[in-house]
Amino acid sequence: MDLCNNRILTSTRREALRAISCGFGLLAFAGLSASASGAPRLYGADDEADGNPLAPKSPNHPAKAKRVIFLCMSGGPSHVDTFDYKPQLITDNGKSLGGTRAGAQLLASPFKFHQHGKSGLWISDLMPETAKHADSMCLLRGMNTAVPAHAQASVLMHTGSFQFVRPSFGAWTLYGLGTVNQNLPGFITLNPPSGNGGAQNYGAGFLPAVYQGTRVGMERTARRNGGDGGMPNLRNSSLTIAAQREQLDLVQRLNKERLKRDKTDDQIEGVIESYELAFRMQAEMPDLMDISDEKPKTLEMYGIGAGNGNDDFARQCLLARRFAEKGVRFIEVNHGGWDTHRNLKADMEKQAGQIDRPIAALLADLKQRKMLDDTLVVWGGEFGRTPYAQNADGRDHNSKGFTMWAAGGGVKGGTSYGATDEHGIEAVDGKMDIHDWHATLLALMGLDHEKLTYRWAGRDFRLTDVKGNVHSGIIA
Repeated sequence: MDLCNNRILTSTRREALRAISCGFGLLAFAGLSASASGAPRLYGADDEADGNPLAPKSPNHPAKAKRVIFLCMSGGPSHVDTFDYKPQLITDNGKSLGGTRAGAQLLASPFKFHQHGKSGLWISDLMPETAKHADSMCLLRGMNTAVPAHAQASVLMHTGSFQFVRPSFGAWTLYGLGTVNQNLPGFITLNPPSGNGGAQNYGAGFLPAVYQGTRVGMERTARRNGGDGGMPNLRNSSLTIAAQREQLDLVQRLNKERLKRDKTDDQIEGVIESYELAFRMQAEMPDLMDISDEKPKTLEMYGIGAGNGNDDFARQCLLARRFAEKGVRFIEVNHGGWDTHRNLKADMEKQAGQIDRPIAALLADLKQRKMLDDTLVVWGGEFGRTPYAQNADGRDHNSKGFTMWAAGGGVKGGTSYGATDEHGIEAVDGKMDIHDWHATLLALMGLDHEKLTYRWAGRDFRLTDVKGNVHSGIIA
């Protein structure tokens, strides 16, 4: 109502939201329904086809890798017991350290290391099957991170910041490159933990919601009961496919009619795109997650059904290959339990026993399908462990030096890049922090980390903030 002129003005609900309280109501709505159709685009990338924010985009430069499979080891696996051989640690076993670590006693690895492949990479006996792929692996032995706490370090590893809510690495990749298969999510996380950052590790942050990761659980009950592999409500029990299509078409027609009248509301397309994707997933996702069509030899290779406790992780690795084969851009495979403050030998044997065979099978499977060359497989956790003892038979958190590795996707196989000191306490050569790691992996995907930006809150943000250097030494 216009009180000055004693007349009533008609307005829509959106116009009212825009007018009331300086427009904060409309801003809230825009945030909930944000879509890339009205958002800043990747500099130098193609415009999205038909306004589809998930349409494939051209990279900034020729890409080495088309997709990423991130094998995330939550809890901080010990580098000095897996991929960072330290003979001096064996020599100095039991000696006390001085300085700020006065009283700490060095603890040699209880596991033997041997050289593998033509490259002669030193790898622990904990990973005998994975070690067979040494010539495809690049060991990043100079890794370091900013914080030694699980939740903060995990969020930093996934998003580039432990202080603020930011888009995840997978969301940035999807934003920059789009995805090939429009019937599947472009970013999938398999069995992610609820702790150590939880959904923030695969969230879209301030990016449009269409870029966030899709969580796929691996609940045994879902498989046992013939469900959709941990994705409840994927199928609509009330409406047929034809009826759902008719319903969505009506929503789309109403939305497009609204857009013609009010160009400022094109952000709602993000919500509509999510509905569309959920509808399309019904046609492809259940069959893709049903591994009964795999050859018995393939299941045996991954160790599925072997009864040694690695069944869940083995299924994740096999599903990762199936998703990659179908065009999913970013797949995260999760495995927890690496927080070895005590019972080091027994717990490391258990954890490694669950992942070794499936990871080796994944690498072999990708290689035999001629997919490893353009699939970037990355392994690692949020930090490493100390080479000195905790609780007599354990290791504490170590953010100053640890190892991750990459294979395929344009990395130099059979190489070791960077190093920690003689005991493995901190990185001293080829130091790669999380910003460097993100910048380098994006470069392998054909993305310039300084150009992959999104304008939000008045400035251009990027995954690497204002930091990050590409370590070209690992790129073939």
